[in-house]
Amino acid sequence: MCGITGWVSFDRDLSKEMATLDAMTETMACRGPDDRGTFTDGPAALGHRRLAIIDLPGGRQPMTAETPQGTVALVYSGETYNFTELRADLMARGHRFTTDSDTEVVLRGYLEWGDALAERLNGMYAFAVWDGRHGRLVMIRDRMGIKPFYYYPTPDGVIFGSEPKAILANPLARHRVTLDGLRELFTFVKTPGHAVWDGMREVEPGTVVTVDRGGLRTRAYWQLRTQQHSDDRDTTIGTVRTLLDDIVRRQLVADVPRCTLLSGGLDSSAMTALAARQLAAQGEKVRSFAVDFVGQADRFVPDELRATPDTPFVHDVARLADTEHQDIVLDAHTLADPEIRERVLRARDLPMGFGDMDASLYLLFRSIREHSTVALSGESADEVFGGYLQFFDEEARRADTFPWLVRFRRDFGDDGDVMRPDLAQKLDLSSYVAEGYRTAVADIQRLDGESDFEYRMRRICYLHLTRFVRVLLDRKDRMSMAVGLEVRVPFCDHRLVEYVYNTPWALKSFDGREKSLLREATRDVLPKSVYDRVKSPYPSTQDPKYAVALQDHVKDLLARPGHPVFDLVDRERVRRAADRDTPVITQAARRGLEKTLDLALWLDLYKPEIVTD
Repeated sequence: MCGITGWVSFDRDLSKEMATLDAMTETMACRGPDDRGTFTDGPAALGHRRLAIIDLPGGRQPMTAETPQGTVALVYSGETYNFTELRADLMARGHRFTTDSDTEVVLRGYLEWGDALAERLNGMYAFAVWDGRHGRLVMIRDRMGIKPFYYYPTPDGVIFGSEPKAILANPLARHRVTLDGLRELFTFVKTPGHAVWDGMREVEPGTVVTVDRGGLRTRAYWQLRTQQHSDDRDTTIGTVRTLLDDIVRRQLVADVPRCTLLSGGLDSSAMTALAARQLAAQGEKVRSFAVDFVGQADRFVPDELRATPDTPFVHDVARLADTEHQDIVLDAHTLADPEIRERVLRARDLPMGFGDMDASLYLLFRSIREHSTVALSGESADEVFGGYLQFFDEEARRADTFPWLVRFRRDFGDDGDVMRPDLAQKLDLSSYVAEGYRTAVADIQRLDGESDFEYRMRRICYLHLTRFVRVLLDRKDRMSMAVGLEVRVPFCDHRLVEYVYNTPWALKSFDGREKSLLREATRDVLPKSVYDRVKSPYPSTQDPKYAVALQDHVKDLLARPGHPVFDLVDRERVRRAADRDTPVITQAARRGLEKTLDLALWLDLYKPEIVTD
């Protein structure tokens, strides 16, 4: 896991632009605290910050290979979980290796197969290859979009980076946000390729982007495709378990301390238990970590989203799996700390956060980093196996929009609720969301003979796997890499995603519950309490002191009437939320306060040029 950046300018010699390259590279220091390196070759300049995970002394980057036709250089972020098999294949083809790193396997794989290497990789990755033999840059991102990757076309080339901040450090990149960028900020829908900053793009998941003197070209090497599923229930459950055992085994490989994130839900519990079983066979124990809030277990109040606190279930799993467990307990003051808000926003580059859930995730990861460098997460199992409430909500199922928006508006309100009415009219968010939905569902293939209900559920699964999951993966990556922690997501293995996506909904929910396949595939390693537990989302603090702190911070902001945030948000609406009695403050009002504070901080730190004409 690392941070990468670079610049290709076919009209200049970038060896004379080292100060700019260094500035771009240093923005990635949090992603790679262990080492740094740069490379220039005429029109190409590459920068790298390293978080050492595999082959600690041998995986330095940028990594180069000299050929008779020119130098090929690689900057790589992520992990390739099948690098051992690929290495053996490449050695059989005559390649010789000088390190034990997966980075060199990717470099040699590119020399052998070109950008067709992408189809052979199993992992999470974002990497760029400067191919001096042909004068071109090749950028490749993993299938599910686990690792972030951005680029900014210029008149004579391109700038790229793991995060927008690396690109924005180059004077050629404008800090500008137009109406379309604001629409992304105020809708809970991540449009593929959209990066909010005007002129900036994402390398889309499963895509190769090639840049040479002839311009920029893209090629999708992977898409989520519809296939017939013929396995019966027992075979399907067995296949899921076989895949999970293999995935966890591969993702436990590291030369640094590992751990698991354990919430007490089905996903993280299954993953932790499988990891514990595999490591126990090697005489090792899993370290597990959970987030909790001061007094929440004792004073927990059930609501529509969360029926039970996490901690009792966490401890059941830790006992059964015999993990070395630690609860990270947070208080309201820390969650609302403006310094923590700033660190979270700098990590994300945009005010697109989840409030206290982002802050708690950042603080959890910061504490874990004191003990481990790699963590396995249960993220994405809900998207893969069908675990969210909206999968079972009839209104969400039938709505001709993104199904999670139906639930979110009901439970949390709308981010646009704090917006100035004149800006809301210009943005016309409902039309923007409707067009995004039409574009998304147009890509879905229907099986011959598939019933209307099964097809509707396929659409819901597809939307979660190609839109919703990318929001959460981006959040997970930014919060973890902000503290130099590599978080792996076993449930995003493309083999598992492809297989489960094509199982009919009747199989995904064969017992009338969420994630039936995952529950049955791992029931032998789960405590009964977790096996029987109803889905509970990532925890959020119920401490009223958190809302009071938000109100106090917003009141301080309201005392600055000239702040540019009030060009975006409705001052009076925000004032009413800040003055409301804490016991009756709604989730929507709380989110409005968090959104206002995030927007104000973003405007202070990034000073974007906002264009609303």
